Amino acid sequence: MNCKNCNKALEDTQKYCDECGAKVIQNRLTPKVIANQVNEQFLSIDNKFFKTFIDLFKKPEDVIISYINGTRKKYIDVLQYFAVSLTLAGIQVFLMTTFFKEAFEFSSELSGNMQSIANKENNPYGNVMYDMFTKYQGLVYILTVPLSAVGSWLSYYISGERKYNYTEHLILNLYYSAQIIIITAVFSILFLLLGLNYLIVSTILTLPTFLFLFYVLKRVFKESFLNTLAKFILTLVIYMTLLILLFVLIAIVLVVITLANK
Repeated sequence: MNCKNCNKALEDTQKYCDECGAKVIQNRLTPKVIANQVNEQFLSIDNKFFKTFIDLFKKPEDVIISYINGTRKKYIDVLQYFAVSLTLAGIQVFLMTTFFKEAFEFSSELSGNMQSIANKENNPYGNVMYDMFTKYQGLVYILTVPLSAVGSWLSYYISGERKYNYTEHLILNLYYSAQIIIITAVFSILFLLLGLNYLIVSTILTLPTFLFLFYVLKRVFKESFLNTLAKFILTLVIYMTLLILLFVLIAIVLVVITLANK
């Protein structure tokens, strides 16, 4: 018997390939097999997803540093975890745009003013923010993670803390961003079911997300409160600067495309 992933010869009793680490699959795909895999990966109490989710709150340094140092079986893979978070965010957008459209309304008067602006013939950008949220939310999340990684990497690099390179800071920010996206999506759906406005929900969740980043940096780098605070603030400054530049670049591209189509 050969491994179906790397084609290495295996013993009949082996459950995992000792070359690539893949699980040996001998059963044909059936509804029962698929159900067992879903339960193992996402629904069972002791699965990697829930363990990763819980430990990112209890001991984020264990999740992040373990992955950086090569321990990849204890927790869910960082890219898989981020993909799950994007899926939940997509479900949130679907529910909001299908059943909770009124959640985007600030007030009846302001909503009417915004709608009239969006309908003007000479204003092709009236619905940009709505489209950014509904159509390109996943892309926005994907683009902003490298920027936040630049922020944390530069803030520690400038201060002389160069233990982790940019790619390792990217891992940190992927886990952090996935955790925040999951929490935001879940709480947004719950609050919307209670009839709360989306702007109120997002405002409530903003401060805890920033505090969680401070908490993650404090636990991962194990520095004093003041040192962590200084680097946390510098990280936010760099990140927000890069984010503004990104949106300016996107706006310029939109203008160029619009002018080119005229």
